[in-house]
Amino acid sequence: MKHENTTLPNEVDDSASRRRGFLAVAAIGLAGIVLAPGVRLIEIAQAAPLGGTTATGASSKVRWGMLIDSGKCTSGCTDCVTACNTENGLSGGTLPTDSQWIRKLEIKEVRTGRTQSLPMMCQHCAEPPCVDVCPTGASFKRADGIVLVDKHICIGCRYCIMACPYKARSFVHQPLTHQKPDVPRGMGTAEACTLCVHRVDRGEQPACVSACSDAGHGAILFGNLNDPESEISKRVASYPSRQIRENLNLNTGVRYIGI
Repeated sequence: MKHENTTLPNEVDDSASRRRGFLAVAAIGLAGIVLAPGVRLIEIAQAAPLGGTTATGASSKVRWGMLIDSGKCTSGCTDCVTACNTENGLSGGTLPTDSQWIRKLEIKEVRTGRTQSLPMMCQHCAEPPCVDVCPTGASFKRADGIVLVDKHICIGCRYCIMACPYKARSFVHQPLTHQKPDVPRGMGTAEACTLCVHRVDRGEQPACVSACSDAGHGAILFGNLNDPESEISKRVASYPSRQIRENLNLNTGVRYIGI
C-alpha cells in the first residue's frame, strides 16, 4: 500500500526546515514510496522522549548522545555491529550494496604505531551536512538531536551520502523483505544509524549500547548531554574527549575518549 504524503512535524529543528523552500514542496509529490508495515520515522519524531508518558514531542531540552571509550573497545569485537544488524533487520553482509549502520574501524598512530579500535556510525551532528543538502527535507534532525530520514519523501538523490564526512549513510539498492515493524526501510532510499530511536522513545538504550554492556565491555555510554547530572555529561566533564573531524564544527552527538 502507499502512504499519504507527509510534511515535517513541528518538532523538527526549525533552522533545518527553513533551509529548503520550494524544492521541498515540489518533491513532495514523489513521496509514494512503499514501505513495510510499521510506524514511520516522521511519526517517531513526534514520540515521547525517553522516560516520557505521553507523545508530547521530542524536546530540545534533551540532546541524546554517546560517549565511546576506545580503551575499552577491543580489536576484533563486533558485538555492537551484530546487535545493530539484528535490531534493525540489516543483512550484515560485506557487499558494497549492503547497508551498514555501524562499523568497526582500526586506526593507527603513524608516529608511535599505536593501534586502536572504535565503532563508527552516524555522528548525529548538531549541524548535520546531510540535512543541509537534502532537497526535500527527508533528512531531518529531531529537536532532541537525533538525525533521521523520512523514507516517504526521500527521492534517492544520495546527496546526503556524498555530504556525510563520516561515510555513515547507506543506500538501499535491493527490494527488502522481513523488515522489522519498528524500523521502516525502503528500496531507493538513504538510511543510517537512528540511535535506535524506537527503543529510545520507549525508555530503552540503543541496541549497540546494551550489547556492549551485556558483554561486559562498557565501552559505549548513552545519555542526555544537556543534563549536567547525567552520567554521560559527568564523564564528558571529567575526561578529555574528542569529536571525529572536530575541525568541521559540526558539534557531533557522538564523542570519543582515548583517540
